[in-house]
Amino acid sequence: MPELPEVEVVRRGLDRFVVGRTVSAVAVMHPRSVRRQPAGAAELVARLTGCRIEAARRRGKFLYLPLDSGEAIVAHLGMSGQLLMVPTATEPEIHLRIRVGFVDGDPELRFVDQRTFGGLAVEPTVPTEDPDDPVPQSITHIARDPFDPLFDDAEFARRLRLRKTGIKRALLDQGLISGVGNIYADEALWRAQLHYARPTETLTRPAIVRLMEAVREVMAAALTEGGTSFDRLYVNVNGESGYFDRSLAVYGRQDEPCPRCGSPVRRDAFMNRSSYTCPRCQPRPRRAHW
Repeated sequence: MPELPEVEVVRRGLDRFVVGRTVSAVAVMHPRSVRRQPAGAAELVARLTGCRIEAARRRGKFLYLPLDSGEAIVAHLGMSGQLLMVPTATEPEIHLRIRVGFVDGDPELRFVDQRTFGGLAVEPTVPTEDPDDPVPQSITHIARDPFDPLFDDAEFARRLRLRKTGIKRALLDQGLISGVGNIYADEALWRAQLHYARPTETLTRPAIVRLMEAVREVMAAALTEGGTSFDRLYVNVNGESGYFDRSLAVYGRQDEPCPRCGSPVRRDAFMNRSSYTCPRCQPRPRRAHW
């Protein structure tokens, strides 16, 4: 699934192409893509048509587009969702689910989703501590991400040590820190030389500082490469893939040499997924949370 860098790349594209535009028409091609809309396709069309898109924002991995109605479009990309800006006359994509046209013409916004795990919904927003950034109701539980100006490193460190779990499990907890998924958790832990099962309560303040530096560094580096694309399911609004997969140190590199020490990268099963570590740079802790 896309993580913060991939979602941010899409957000920047939407900021360029849809902000300030008024919706003229909406067409829903698949009911699963509007299943988060309580009354279905008809409600989405009614609440979106005629509205102007005021901004393109993100909370962690979640995209939302505030509207002049006081509501917002929430975009769930799921495992294969794509938001594409396409000329209206372009032949429909095979997995096209929703089309959004605009009063000023091309390009239109298309939601394409091969696996139909994602979707769009229009919902009310609620105030936050930032008066200029109300968020949709469905994502109020999502924590701020490490690039957010209001992210509190000291409070994160305090809450992290109280978790009493493995450090990677904590990084994947979107209620604690948002935007980090399996790929960037592994990459950040490798940079910080921490094993994924290290108990959070044993982390020192310097170790947490080192970890947060690594999280920000790896996601910033991924952003410069347009994110990580292992297949054609993740693309930006122009349909282009990201290239950070060429720079990954350990993720997906089982048995390949660690870029730092040369030891073969190890793969472990983890929460129905995989964790990749260097056994020398990231030794297993004697006491661990698996």
